[in-house]
Amino acid sequence: MKEELQQVVEQVCQVIKGKDDVIRKVLGAILAGGHVLLEDIPGLGKTTLAMAMGKAMELEYHRMQFTPDVLPSDIVGFTMYNSAQNSFEYKKGAVFCNLFLADELNRTSSKTQSALLEVMEESRVTVDGVTYPLPEPFTVVATENPYGSSGTQMLPESQLDRFLICLTMGYPSHKAALEILRESSERGLDKVKPVLTVQRLMEFREQARTLHASDSIQEYIVNLTEETRRDPRIALGVSPRGSIALLRMARAMALIRGGEYVIPEDVLAVIQETWSHRIHLSASARAEGASVSGLIREITERIQAV
Repeated sequence: MKEELQQVVEQVCQVIKGKDDVIRKVLGAILAGGHVLLEDIPGLGKTTLAMAMGKAMELEYHRMQFTPDVLPSDIVGFTMYNSAQNSFEYKKGAVFCNLFLADELNRTSSKTQSALLEVMEESRVTVDGVTYPLPEPFTVVATENPYGSSGTQMLPESQLDRFLICLTMGYPSHKAALEILRESSERGLDKVKPVLTVQRLMEFREQARTLHASDSIQEYIVNLTEETRRDPRIALGVSPRGSIALLRMARAMALIRGGEYVIPEDVLAVIQETWSHRIHLSASARAEGASVSGLIREITERIQAV
């Protein structure tokens, strides 16, 4: 792994124990210029992970707790009349930062959730017909409680598709749980130090964007994509945006490991996180107890690298 990126992982590992793989994949999504959805039960460190990542890379981050009464204007801003200036002026919303932490996104209204669609796709907001660009780099890290938890609702497909990856953190191992207990009295995020500047992060982003991916790797990704559309157990297969997302993540993971080009293992390392929220099972597959992760695994076993 590149030394500077390894330092970021090490800093975050000080407060998130035993989740190195999750941390690397979140870092990969940021390098790929994408957004991250962390789905899990409360109390596993999703918010802490996002805040530690922002601190380690000197990113300006804003956190918003999403509740049913949060308004779109809280996110994107609003215009108001300034009587002293005898004119309207724009007040920026919470998304004007480098890393926007949307905590418990699926607890707010659909109208408020939709305010993030343009933000996530275009890195800009439009208020009263005027468009305002967001700072670079810009990443949304959203957390959500599992669907069915009290006060939650499902995110629409159009919103899910805008997240580059969807991750679950899971419970810590026995060893990691002991470390968490022993350090529970310490001042968590205070231990995280900035080790990567914003300018350096932008340079890494450019490297990830242009990292070599051969024709055979791209054909491999397309073959995997097409197989999701052919499988009768899948009602909604992976779109071209999903193929692009997988290539972007594979390039970022290759950069993190210090590679000069993408290999099939880079694709396989992130295919579950990149596609799990983009695939929808048929009713019969759900009735039979099939899982999206299981089907993705089957597809990667059927389709070999070119």
